[in-house]
Amino acid sequence: MRIAVVGAGRVGTAVAVLLGRAGHRIVAVSGGAATRGRVSSHLPSVPFVEPAEAAAAAELLVIGTPDDAIAPVAGRVATAIRPGTWVAHLSGSLGLDVLDAVRAAGAGRLAIHPLQTVPDVGTALERLPGSWIAITADDEEGYGLAERIAHDLHGTPFRLADELRPLYHAAAVFASNFVITTSAVADGLFASAGVPDPRAAMAPLQQATLANLERSGPTTALTGPVVRGDAGTIGRNLEALKQHAPEAVVLYVALARATLDLADRSGRLAPGARAAVEEVLDAWS
Repeated sequence: MRIAVVGAGRVGTAVAVLLGRAGHRIVAVSGGAATRGRVSSHLPSVPFVEPAEAAAAAELLVIGTPDDAIAPVAGRVATAIRPGTWVAHLSGSLGLDVLDAVRAAGAGRLAIHPLQTVPDVGTALERLPGSWIAITADDEEGYGLAERIAHDLHGTPFRLADELRPLYHAAAVFASNFVITTSAVADGLFASAGVPDPRAAMAPLQQATLANLERSGPTTALTGPVVRGDAGTIGRNLEALKQHAPEAVVLYVALARATLDLADRSGRLAPGARAAVEEVLDAWS
């Protein structure tokens, strides 16, 4: 299949490389200066052209720009799109409507989002294979193509309803971005407590936590003072945070309340434990 990419960022570049390895022809790439640099490093034989030229050359056009630029790019290339072309974007939160301009020109619409975190192209090439890939299309023909593309990326495709893409993406934020945020807080607290190498010290804990989560699910994997109903420990945690990191108190309380709900659903809280924990948290709210 002849494939072109407009806005080859980290994911878009890796997608192009992997699809090229799978036997597709990457016929053109378009974008800004950063895209040109990635193309010269990872796709040196692929022509770097204007967006309209890339669109005209492709059977499948992949838009890999930041989310806010997808609809404008679709509008720019719509006049160059040939009927029967497929256009896919790589956003997790946006639906198919941002591709309305190309649909009006006779193109099919796809949304293809690898559920993975990729800090650079090299890492993306390693991590995209094996990842789950959310796909959304207008019809069965589109889903069939999106599934083939996902398999060519060596990923596991799953169908995602168009209207649920923002919810899916919010879930990804909790699963990945907020883990980094809470880990940053933990890193600072460990350092304040005198742990000599906080990231090295907490790595085995976090790796074991993720392994438990994958093996058993959240309600069984949950450990710690909340699920034990250990109100005294929670109170001591909060007193220490007040003294050494008062900015973390609100976050601790909010996460403890969410954890308390999870612990309650697990059926593992002892009688009266919820009330005891809530009493402590209420005092800090």
